[in-house]
Amino acid sequence: MSEHAIEARDLHRTFDDGTGIRGVDIWVEPGEIHALVGLNGAGKSTLMRLLLGMLEPVTGTVTIAGRRLDRTDWTAVGHLVEYPLAYRELTCRENLTLGARLHGVPPAEITAVVEAAIVELRLSQYADRRAGRLSLGNRQRLGLASALQHDPRLIVLDEPTNSLDPAGVILLREALVRRADAGAAVLVSSHHLDEVARIAHRISVLNAGRVIGTLDPHGVDIERSFFDLVHRDDVAA
Repeated sequence: MSEHAIEARDLHRTFDDGTGIRGVDIWVEPGEIHALVGLNGAGKSTLMRLLLGMLEPVTGTVTIAGRRLDRTDWTAVGHLVEYPLAYRELTCRENLTLGARLHGVPPAEITAVVEAAIVELRLSQYADRRAGRLSLGNRQRLGLASALQHDPRLIVLDEPTNSLDPAGVILLREALVRRADAGAAVLVSSHHLDEVARIAHRISVLNAGRVIGTLDPHGVDIERSFFDLVHRDDVAA
C-alpha cells in the first residue's frame, strides 16, 4: 500500500459550545479524491483546520506524507479553508505571484505558473483588477487558483464551490480531476452531495464531530443514504 498523503488518527478537539471533533480517523491516498460531507455544524471546517495545523488537537496525530505537521513540506500542499485569502489592494496577478513565491515556485517559472492559473480558472479579464473589487465568486476563483497553481501533491479544500457560479463549479471539478489523475491527493468538504459524487472516489460522512460511515459515489439515491446515516446516528446518540 502506498504511503498516505495525509492521515489523521483519533483526533479530538472540542469547544465550549459542545461542537468539535471526537475521535476522527481519516486519510487520503495519492491520486484519490476523498469527499467529506455533513450537515452544517458537523465539524467539517474544524477537521480541515486540524489537518492543516491551524488548530491543535487535544489528542490524536496528523501526518502529511508520513511526516508530522512540524516537519511538513508546505510547498507541496495547497489549501483553501473557509474564506479565500487575498490582499485587497493587489491585483489578481499580483496576488497569484505572491502566492507562487510563498509556495516555493522557482523565480524563473513564476510568470508561466501565474498565467496558467489565470487561464485555468478563467480570470483573464480580471487579472489586473484589484482583489477588493472582485465579486464573491471571482474572489473564490482567485483563492482556488492560488491554492492549485503550484501543482501541490496534497490539496485540502473546505466548501470550495461556495459562491461559484455553474461555470466556476465545472472549472474546479475539471481542475481537481486533472490533478488527481496526475497523482495528487484531494480532500474536499461539501454539503453538495450531487456535486462531490461526480468526482469523488470515496465519501465519508461526518456527524456531531465523528465519521459515522461512508457513501457510494455511484449510489442510486445518495441523498437518502446520507440522511439515513445521519438519522440513525442521531437516534443512537
